[in-house]
Amino acid sequence: MKNSKELIALLNLKQINNNTFSGESVTIGSPNVFGGQVLAQAVNAAYRTISENRFLHSLHSYFLEAGDLTIAIDYHVEEIRDGGSFSTRRVTAKQNEKTIFILAASFHRKEDGFEHQTAMNNSIKQPEELLSWEDMVAKFGDFLPKRIKHFLSIERPIDFKPVRVPNPLEPENLPAKEEIWFKLKGEIPAMDLRLKHQILTYISDYNVLNAAFNPNAKEHNFGNTQTASLDHSMWFFRDFDFNDWMLFSAESPNTFGARGLSRGNIYTRKGELIASFAQEGLMRPKKK
Repeated sequence: MKNSKELIALLNLKQINNNTFSGESVTIGSPNVFGGQVLAQAVNAAYRTISENRFLHSLHSYFLEAGDLTIAIDYHVEEIRDGGSFSTRRVTAKQNEKTIFILAASFHRKEDGFEHQTAMNNSIKQPEELLSWEDMVAKFGDFLPKRIKHFLSIERPIDFKPVRVPNPLEPENLPAKEEIWFKLKGEIPAMDLRLKHQILTYISDYNVLNAAFNPNAKEHNFGNTQTASLDHSMWFFRDFDFNDWMLFSAESPNTFGARGLSRGNIYTRKGELIASFAQEGLMRPKKK
């Protein structure tokens, strides 16, 4: 995938019947299906059973099995409840009758209420001052480890610009934080809030465990550690526009027992908080 148009096509599932949908997969460099893709496709399936005046406000999910890139994924939606203000859906994703993922999602009709939010870190560099993953390959590709160069070179529909770029040749332990600007590539079409939620869900599974790696980065990295998303939760707050850069800001309160927890917020460049997320991931050191 090279742009937002191809990403939107990937997330738009084929309808099998009223509550069952099917989707294909595209690799992001892993031998297995990208967790963010399954998340976003499940949100697409759930939204297809929801009335137009209700919007996703929270999701909670578990990754149960690694997805096979060569097999279509079937998504079945259970309509758990439609109340006066909220609707709840459960989505089960399967390949060859094996359940690989489950999602619970809640949708809320728009209402007025009180307001406050956590402030964005305004002391960081702006995206125009930073290198994207593609810039790093062009500038430092001859010096990067083969595994890192391969991952950064894969075509993606999103540009990522990390605020802090660690030196892979001289790793050091860092604070348990990660801040990355991101923006969709290509011409960005008009989108309703439903589609924005699906795309943001897809993006939210990128970079999320970096914060959990940072305190032990001198010895452990994605090359010598077995990693996998175990669960993923999100909460959606305000509408937003994909035409400008947005900030993914994560912190990790804990790693222990071969698991790491990351949580954080997603902001517009103006500092509006649009979503929060949390994920626990497997971080199992590989035996030498």
